[in-house]
Amino acid sequence: MTVGKIILFSALVFSILVPFRMYFKGERNRSRYKASLAFNTVAFFGILLSASLFLFGTSASAASEAETAVAASATGMGYLAAALVTGLSCIGGGIAVASAASAALGAISEDSSILGKSLIFVGLAEGVCLYGLIISFMILGQL
Repeated sequence: MTVGKIILFSALVFSILVPFRMYFKGERNRSRYKASLAFNTVAFFGILLSASLFLFGTSASAASEAETAVAASATGMGYLAAALVTGLSCIGGGIAVASAASAALGAISEDSSILGKSLIFVGLAEGVCLYGLIISFMILGQL
């Protein structure tokens, strides 16, 4: 482990522990909370800026390494996009199915002849998940 990483790690730990110490020391009031929150915010963004300059401040020595990094980044973003499409469409579909299914159960309990119509609406809500999965496969096919 390099000295820079040790300093960065200790700075991160320090930025987490000091605000808790400031808040829990003495009487807990609104001004102490605001001071603790301000210190934590400044320390977090300061360390974030210094860490990003420290870790990403150096330039690549060879063009091939930069091209490899861009290709790896594009592939990673593709996998991230596929995961987000699938996950968010399934969350939306789950919310839609929850609403449609509960309404369908209430309607079926009053009139059992509308079972087929209510199943169509629940199936349409599930279609959102399938569309997300299809788009995810299309994204993965392009990688």
